[in-house]
Amino acid sequence: MIYNVTEYGIIGDGITNNTAKINELTKLASQKGGVIYFPAGEYVTGTVFLYSNMTLHIDSGALLLGSDNHDDFPMIEVEGYTRGGHWGIISALDAENVAVIGNGKIDGRGYYWWKSGKSDLVRPRTVNFIKCKNVKIADITIVNSPCWSIHPMCCENVTVRSVSIFNPYNSPNTDGVNPESCKNVRISDCHIDVGDDCITIKSGTEDDLLQKQFPCENIIVSNCTLAHGHGGVVFGSEMSGGISNVTVSNCVFQNTDRGIRIKTRRMRGGYVKGLTVNNLIMENVIACVTINEYYSCGLYTTPKEILFDTGKQPVTELTPIVSDVRISGIIARDITGVGIYIYGLPELPIKNVSISDVQMQVKGSEKGVTAVAAPGNPKVFGEGIMIRNAEGISMSNISISDCPSTKLFVENSTHVTLNGEDISRS
Repeated sequence: MIYNVTEYGIIGDGITNNTAKINELTKLASQKGGVIYFPAGEYVTGTVFLYSNMTLHIDSGALLLGSDNHDDFPMIEVEGYTRGGHWGIISALDAENVAVIGNGKIDGRGYYWWKSGKSDLVRPRTVNFIKCKNVKIADITIVNSPCWSIHPMCCENVTVRSVSIFNPYNSPNTDGVNPESCKNVRISDCHIDVGDDCITIKSGTEDDLLQKQFPCENIIVSNCTLAHGHGGVVFGSEMSGGISNVTVSNCVFQNTDRGIRIKTRRMRGGYVKGLTVNNLIMENVIACVTINEYYSCGLYTTPKEILFDTGKQPVTELTPIVSDVRISGIIARDITGVGIYIYGLPELPIKNVSISDVQMQVKGSEKGVTAVAAPGNPKVFGEGIMIRNAEGISMSNISISDCPSTKLFVENSTHVTLNGEDISRS
């Protein structure tokens, strides 16, 4: 059944607050399922809850506007969810067969939140599904998200296709698509231009009681264009539940701070393994590929002296593992910082990384830039490849042009080869 919202007292004048009436309609439709249809118009709303067997269809010319009243976004209360925060503009919990489709637009009007002083992760996402199965988000445009734009969490069988996301380059924590602790996810044919990471694969922090129970696994990212984010496709830093079996291919990165980025730190635990990256083009990035186990951003309770000690610490279940990464077929132009940066932990090095068929033009920067968030990390002025605390790094057919600083730096690493020659240095 199709429910045209204008037939249920919902007004698209850009002024009327429709939060209550839209939720009355979705509750009514939940009895039999169906399509909630928004024709052309501007509809102001807070959180809209979807239920099983329900599609939200935002047609061409239709615009959903996030309410400027924070009370229209209830707080998330889900067992094991300790992060806090408001529900998103479009939300669902424990639902199956839910979709958000159409050629219309959602404007989160995040500026009402960015200036509020509320912490980043308390702000509502634009699309926020928790513990759902068979999720589809397709063809819509999202702008000005208050926080992360699309955030499926602990979901299974998720498709995000042909979605466009535009958030201001300086907007705080406005990631594009962040599947967290999800299984079987496909992100394809999207254009994402945001103020933080474009696509981030996550699985909770050590303090996230719900998320860290579920690994993020079986993920495909393909045929996307990614712009202006802190990272193009990112893994972590929330990875306590583990991340595995991910393929990233056929994507273009423009003006992202980093291209492919893995970030974590001590006491986070978890793993990133079984990652395949191929056929990418990057332009004007600070770093092409970074793998950093000294990531310093975010909250932490362990003393910094332990987290960021450059000497060995004891290996425990809270020591993160990064292994089995294959990277090939990258063309990167106008790199301002460093081409490839691998910085592992001395007590448990990054292992088994294969890098091949990579062309990098490293122009550098006279002022220098910081390639990764790590304590004491010096600025880089245009390095080629930097490797610390790694084991089993195989590199072949790598071209580095220009490069005003060091082309190759290896420290405290074993079984590092370049075109079959061992270049390890302790």
